[in-house]
Amino acid sequence: DGNERVIRPRLADAAFFWNNDRRKALSTRREALHDVVYQRGLGSLFDKSSRTAELAAWIAASLDMESAAVERAAELCKCDLLTGMVGEFPDLQGTMGRYYALSDGESDAVATAIGEHYQPRFAGDALPATDEGRVLAIADKLDTLAGIFTIGKKPSGNRDPFGLRRSALGIIRLSIECGLDLDLKALIAKALELQPAGKEEPGALQESLYTFITDRLRRYFLDSDAALDTETFDAVMARQPASLVDFERRLQAVQAFLELDEAQSLASANKRIANILRQAEVTETGEVSEKRLEEEAERALYDALVAAGKVVGPLLAERDYTRALQELAALRQPVDRFFDDVMVMADDAAVRENRLALLGALRALFLDVADISRLSIA
Repeated sequence: DGNERVIRPRLADAAFFWNNDRRKALSTRREALHDVVYQRGLGSLFDKSSRTAELAAWIAASLDMESAAVERAAELCKCDLLTGMVGEFPDLQGTMGRYYALSDGESDAVATAIGEHYQPRFAGDALPATDEGRVLAIADKLDTLAGIFTIGKKPSGNRDPFGLRRSALGIIRLSIECGLDLDLKALIAKALELQPAGKEEPGALQESLYTFITDRLRRYFLDSDAALDTETFDAVMARQPASLVDFERRLQAVQAFLELDEAQSLASANKRIANILRQAEVTETGEVSEKRLEEEAERALYDALVAAGKVVGPLLAERDYTRALQELAALRQPVDRFFDDVMVMADDAAVRENRLALLGALRALFLDVADISRLSIA
């Protein structure tokens, strides 16, 4: 009885707000968003929803999706913040936007995207079930990140008043778990381009935001896979893959490579090559000249590299990194033989440069997947 006395008035309030709010279409509330400050330096909620709509359209185009529904959803997604229902029950933001949109005759795709765009709200929360919802969720979260970074209020220490770490993790989960193959750096650059002028140079801001998101990416992978270590993550991170989907594929390929018998030898060889090139102060090697291959072991390695390149090239184009590393594992014997029989730093400058170029070509083949010189294999 006591519970009922508390609940009945609350339900009556909800019924009142539901009926009262529907007297105005959700879309008619959009102009009033001009009067609600989103954040000093970043304009109003109208400005935020407009930026989000443009970014969502860009994401949709990148994914070869029709953008009309997600743009419409972005324009309306903050309008329910001005309703009586959400004013009284703030946890219903997004949810009520969906119901009001349906009541107004908006399409299911638009209404559902409005309802889903705050997801995931917390660690372990469900992800949007629709493509439009996923795109809008990424756009909204990235606009928040880009905006707060632009005005110089990124998190410090344990303080994160804008929930930016949660937003970054949400973008990571949406990208990887929903298979949204987006160029992360290009996406960040677009989000920053839409922001008002900030205190830092765009290039520095982009690098700072990219680092912030990939720091969360490290935690995401290490927490979700007990078998993964930081060296394996760093081996892939060194290549800074364009998309998070591509990052995951490379990570899986390196983990599979670690199970091969040839892994230890080839990781050590790559580490040795990296040291040789660094000590020789070689940042860029030229083409290998067959005429300057004097030793049988270096000719054998060159032939093996040429053959491997023909097989691995198409695999890399298909992002079949696991098979690519399996093919490269066959280089173990010619690589071991090379280091046993050949003096890389020969007295003859032309021969020395050619051998360094050969090692550079070998390292480049592996670097197309990951920097396995960073791996420590017992």
